[in-house]
Order: sequence, then structure tokens, then C-alpha cells
Amino acid sequence: MRRSHRRGLWIAGSLALLVIAAWIAVRSLDEPVRRYMEAEVNRRLTGYTVSIPGLRLHLLAAAIEMREATLVQNDNPDPAVLHIRRLVTSLDWRALIHGRVVADVTFDHPTVHLDLRQVRSEVADPTPVKERGWQEALEALTLDLKINRLRILQGDVTYADRGPFKPLHLSHLNIQADNIRNIRTQERTYPSEIHLEGVVFEQGQIWLDGHADFLATPYPGVEGALWLERIALDYFRPLTNRYNMSVRNGTLSLEGGFEVGPNITRVSLEQVRVQGVALEYTHTRETAGAEKARVEQTAAVARQATKTPTAQLAIKRLDVTGSTFGFVNRAASPAYRLQLTDTDITLQHLSNQPRDGHASIALRGQLMGKGSTRISASVKPRPGRADLDITTLIEDADLPRLSDVVRAHGGVGVTQGALSIYSELKLENGTIEGYVKPLVKDVRIDGSADGDRSLKRRLYEGMMNVAGKVLKNHSRGEVATVVHVSGPLERPRVSRWETIGRLLQNAFLKPIVPGLDPSRAPGGERAPAPDAPKGGKP
Repeated sequence: MRRSHRRGLWIAGSLALLVIAAWIAVRSLDEPVRRYMEAEVNRRLTGYTVSIPGLRLHLLAAAIEMREATLVQNDNPDPAVLHIRRLVTSLDWRALIHGRVVADVTFDHPTVHLDLRQVRSEVADPTPVKERGWQEALEALTLDLKINRLRILQGDVTYADRGPFKPLHLSHLNIQADNIRNIRTQERTYPSEIHLEGVVFEQGQIWLDGHADFLATPYPGVEGALWLERIALDYFRPLTNRYNMSVRNGTLSLEGGFEVGPNITRVSLEQVRVQGVALEYTHTRETAGAEKARVEQTAAVARQATKTPTAQLAIKRLDVTGSTFGFVNRAASPAYRLQLTDTDITLQHLSNQPRDGHASIALRGQLMGKGSTRISASVKPRPGRADLDITTLIEDADLPRLSDVVRAHGGVGVTQGALSIYSELKLENGTIEGYVKPLVKDVRIDGSADGDRSLKRRLYEGMMNVAGKVLKNHSRGEVATVVHVSGPLERPRVSRWETIGRLLQNAFLKPIVPGLDPSRAPGGERAPAPDAPKGGKP
């Protein structure tokens, strides 16, 4: 028994020494492996540098653990683009069952930080993205094993712009992609399961469930279901300000499906909800050229999308509630602002593909906070353009609130009056046809003026006041006419002399009834008024 006891102690001691020796040997490999992996990753990368301060080998788990790794952009090294608390690469044991030796990679608490300088530097880099070595560098972290399972735990992404803007921030980001190498099956179109969830801008939520084909060329394909809940829109001000658009307040929620791949781009949204947003577009002389170029580029993209059956966009229903839309013209003299407040919009069955039929749009709001505004439209997409039937009713808008608009485009101001506009227009095959019926009631021209008013200006204002008193639409005290619009969309015909003649005719011969005119509707048929009450105005 004593001999057996001594033998057991000897064996235990030998095993302990072997374990200690193995541990020392493994630990002695940590630094050489760290230096090799850091050098190999940087050799494969272009424009960026990786630092790996700490590395541990785990032989029993067949894993490599890297700690506090950072990635910096060489042109803008501060701050680091990426910091990873722990990066673990291990063998995917499930794949070994199928006879494949591939890697399972886990990014634990990765933090991404981007600013405008770094983004501009990335865009200006002439090297194509696929030639910058990103995939090769990632494979170097796995000792050139192909990645079959990728996990991101508690990720954090921040984009900071110049100026007093809140940074775009995604937090608590968890992503898992499985079967990337398509080991378990060869038959599925999108074999890799993918799941994403996170917090957007502190209060919003994002979820994505779907499948991907990470091996598709020239870039991976993904399809799935997407949910966004209460995404704050004013976080996008740094981006929208560059396009003369300001955004305040408001939230966005949506749900639907998507598919993005080498041969197709499809977005099919079941419901989109925008609440309480304030959008305002500003036009200036300095940006007029850039604005025109953006419009032409947007129109070209839209035309191309309708001609491309593989680029599909469909929205079953979009609701905008309690919102404000504005237009500021700083190129006019004087500058003016137009606003549509308390606006609700419902859009249904919108699509960029002609085969999907007509879309309908219904809008209610208040022009400059007072004039009841209703617009309804039917849109039919066609290759390269869209056909449109639109009916507009604006009733009793306060003219003094539009004084700057009238002064900028008519040369005079107004101190009293109400404006109503009834219009039906039809755009089809690149031409426009229809009418606009403006009615001005109890108008009074601004007679107070600067001391340097010219005689011509005073005479003009006097004539306008006389017209407001003489050219009355009979007993209603309205100045009214009907303006016909027809011809090519780029240069529609609007006869000024015909308009003046009809103005005089209507003043002395016949009244113009407020409301839409069935005899003057495009095509001889009256378009229905949007939600017109029974027994109301025609």
C-alpha cells in the first residue's frame, strides 16, 4: 500500500508537472502568435492599422482569444474606428460533423466610431472596397480558417458629424449569422440564418430576421423581415441639412420584407408610420445649381427603377400624422415661407412597377395655419415617368399670412382678404391638362409704403384696389377666374390674355361657383373631391 501510495503521488506529481509545463509552453506561444497575427492582418489591409495588445491560446477549446484590439484609419487615427473588448475565434464543432474545418467568430462588445472626416476619407480612397483586404484580414484573425458562424454581442455604433447635432447611435446591437459556408445544405437559395436586434437613437428599436447567401458574387445577398419602432427622425439632421432639408421632431415606424442581392433589390413594406415630424426645404440662390442637379439625378434614378423589374419598391400603406411641411424661398425678394400645418397624409398601394396598378394619396392640412387644404391624387407608374390625376381644394386661406409670397411674385402686399383655389390636373404621357380656379375675397392692397415708392408702384397698387372693388363675382364679393393649363409638362400653355378676358367676363356676365367644376375637369369628367361632405359645395 505504501508503494502504491508513493506511485500515485509520483504519477500525480508528474501529471502536475506536465500540466505546468504545457501551460508554460502555451503561454510562451501567446506572444509569437500575437505578433504574427497583428503583422499578417496589417499586411493584408489597405489604409487601416490593427493593434492587438493581448492574446491567449486555449488549446483544449481550440480557440484564440484577443483582447482590446483596435482598428484605426491611417489618415485620421484619432479616434479609433473600431475597438473590440474580446474577439474569440474557435473551431465550429458542429461543422466537424459534416467533415468541414471552419471557424466560429464572436465579437464581444465591439465599439464602432465614425466621424465626417473618416467617412470623407473613405469615400475619396480610389481603391475599390473589395481590394482593400477586409475579408482577407478577417481570415487572418482565424488563422485562415473560413468563417461559418459569426456573432456580435452588445455592439455599439456611433456616427458623429460637425456642428451642434446629436450623434447617430446604435446600441445593444446583437447579430448572429449561422451556416455562412453553407455546410448543412446546398439546396436553399439563402442558406444562412441571420438575426439582428438593437436600440436605435436611445429610444427606437430594430429587429431583423432572415436568411443570407454570404458566398454570392459579386456581393452577398440577404432577405428577411424588418421592423423599426419609433426611430427619432431629428437625428438625421446632419445628413438632411446637406440637401437643404431640415428635420425636427418626429418618429418613424415600419414593418415589411426586403431582399437585396446581386440580381434583385426588393423592398415590400406593409405599413409605414410617421408621426409629428416637421420638414422644411430651403431654396437659395447659392444652392440653386446643386438643387437642380439633385432633382435631375433623382428623376433619372426613378426612371431607371421603373424600367428595371429587378428593382422593386412597394408600400402597402403609409400614414403621416400631425406633421408640418414647409418651403422657404430665400432667393425671392422678399424671402418668404410657406407652411402646411396639422397635416395628415395617407398613401396606399405605392409601387414603382407599372404592373402593380394605381396608388392613391389623400392629404388634409392647413395652409399657413388657417386655409383648409385637401389634396387627393391617383398615381400610375410607367416606364420612365408616372401618370397623375390630382385634385386640390384650398379654402379661405388668410391672404395677410401670404403677404410676402404675393409681394415677391406680384409686387404688392395685402392687408386683408381670403384666397381659395380649386384645381383638377391630369398628367399623362408627358402632357398636362386641366384648370386652376383661384378666388380672392375682400382683398385690400397694402397702401402703406416706403417714402421712396415710385409713381408707377402707387398707380399699380391703386389699380389693384380698383380691380378688387370692380371685378366682383356678383354678390359674393369675390374676384375669380378659371385658368386653363395644357400642353407638354416641361412647358405647359397658360394663356394670360385669355385669363384676363375671362376675369372681366366673369365680373360682368356670369358668376363662378366656389368648388370643383365638373364641366372643366380633365377629360370632361369631374374628379371626386377628397372626402367632400354630403350636401356641401360642388
